[in-house]
Amino acid sequence: MSLDEHKKPSGNGNGVALSTQVAHRLRLNPSTDHKPDSYEDLQSDFSPLLFSSLERYLPPSMLYLSREAKIQFMRDILVRYSPEGERTRIQKHREYRQKIISNYQPLHGELYTMNAVNFFVPSFLKAINEKTDESFRSILVEPTPGVYVFEMFQPSFCEMLMSEVENFERWVHDTKFRIMRPNTMNKYGAVLDDFGLETILDKLMDEYIRPMSKVFFPEVGGLTLDSHHGFVVEYGVDRDVELGFHVDDSEVTLNVCLGKQFYGGELFFRGVRCDKHVNTETQPEEILDYVHVPGRAVLHRGRHRHGARATTSGHRCNLILWCRR
Repeated sequence: MSLDEHKKPSGNGNGVALSTQVAHRLRLNPSTDHKPDSYEDLQSDFSPLLFSSLERYLPPSMLYLSREAKIQFMRDILVRYSPEGERTRIQKHREYRQKIISNYQPLHGELYTMNAVNFFVPSFLKAINEKTDESFRSILVEPTPGVYVFEMFQPSFCEMLMSEVENFERWVHDTKFRIMRPNTMNKYGAVLDDFGLETILDKLMDEYIRPMSKVFFPEVGGLTLDSHHGFVVEYGVDRDVELGFHVDDSEVTLNVCLGKQFYGGELFFRGVRCDKHVNTETQPEEILDYVHVPGRAVLHRGRHRHGARATTSGHRCNLILWCRR
């Protein structure tokens, strides 16, 4: 991504002048091997994760400058190119999220720190640690082109996350706090990022989903995924019942059934389409009906058309991670 150049040279925050080209031109592609600084403690109108993502696009000569120098440079860019209305929206959402985090008492503190051995099944961890095409393909099946199914979470993790969500919903009910639902299609469920799980979900995307997306979704920038929207959806007689035919607001989507006991709720897939042809006829080879199994993950392009059939009894809970770039 190229930025217009200011006429005046700029400093790097350490009293060292940078050339105009270096000071105002970001990389076209991110430095995927670069580990950015943490900006969790940064008080800003912009998300700390946005700074971490943007750091990968800095010119090579800036990557190892002081944290303060990089903050100054990135903040200048964000202020210059982000509309005031968008900055106001981001700030209001940060205040909303901070109000929740300041008042909500987590039930399972261990859920808020990544503990891979306790969260993931051994086969998934082994494939992630090896990070090869062969290791990823050894743990999954591809029932229709572009849809990958594999075992991911241990039962204890699924139960713990569902318990945490239930605890959060009790807090919402008891305090009468008005929360934002995951998206415009789901009336039930919760945005996990909003009550403290943003960091662990970012780690899930960065260290576990992005390596797989690099292999299976290079055409949508699987290697460059750098932001996410993480939430839980709930289906049942007294929840959302079904989900209509749609595409996701993501490059890559992770969908993992957490439980519980339920009947129905099958996912149906109908092929990938561009915006102009999203409602065109489905070809026979594109048809897939998928039955949920707790702990089992489905990974697919956000543009892959899909929906969920009615959950006719019981209660179904799924973790959804929209991965974006």
